[in-house]
Amino acid sequence: MYPANFEYLKPNSISDAISLLHQYGDDAKLLAGEQSLVPMMKLRVARPKYLIDIHRIADLSYIREDGGEIRIGATTRHVEIEESPLIAVKIPMLREAASEIGDLQVRNRGTIGGGLVEADPCGDYGPVALALNAQMKCIGARGERVIPAVEFFTFAYTTALEPDEILTEIVFRLPAKDSVGLYVKLEKVAGDFAIASAAVQLSLNASGACREIGVGAAGGGTVPQKGATVEALLRGKKIDAGLIEQAGRLIVENAEPIEDMRGSGSYKKKALSAILRRALTEALRRAESARTA
Repeated sequence: MYPANFEYLKPNSISDAISLLHQYGDDAKLLAGEQSLVPMMKLRVARPKYLIDIHRIADLSYIREDGGEIRIGATTRHVEIEESPLIAVKIPMLREAASEIGDLQVRNRGTIGGGLVEADPCGDYGPVALALNAQMKCIGARGERVIPAVEFFTFAYTTALEPDEILTEIVFRLPAKDSVGLYVKLEKVAGDFAIASAAVQLSLNASGACREIGVGAAGGGTVPQKGATVEALLRGKKIDAGLIEQAGRLIVENAEPIEDMRGSGSYKKKALSAILRRALTEALRRAESARTA
């Protein structure tokens, strides 16, 4: 199908884009990498009257280290994250997630901001943002604010952004040097959205007990979930097979997966539990290797 008629607008700056959003309200949508919104427009699931293209605004595309943080502009493309030497060294989990998104064409066009704002319950960036406690920097008509990742996703395809706000930057605090992270995903076919996925960032103390841990997961409901109960279970303890099994049960305790062509609710619960256990097992192996290196 073809999209419904719309007016194409190309602002030259963030402030111009915000003014257009404020002017046209719910009739307007932002366009960044075109990989999420355009397919929905072709299906006429989305029918914006005004399309505001922000992908050429230079101030929104960058990857840089600043004061113990990695800052990524919202229109930075997946492939730029996947191929960034800085990301590969500092936050390899984020690189792993970027490399799992779609195919090469999607990764060359799609953006991290678009992926997060789309808020697909099974998207790849959500679990990583939650595991790393990312901060979402937004700018709107009322000024600038920061939304913690745990408050950003409010429902399927819905975020805490106001109608006239733009996600401009994603901020990740650098993990400790001896911390390890990974992203694990179960998908029906390569490049598909996840049936279930898990992101784990883990560091051990001198005695081998869990010093710090961050857990994010997708596939358990209408939003990616912060594994706070799993983090509380494992923090301060020596992680073993028994605790990992318990963590697998905890992550699905309140899960209500969306039943679709990728599987039933009961299947997705089993998949989520298994994926988290696999991620924790591998994270523990890597952390022990890092500690003894």
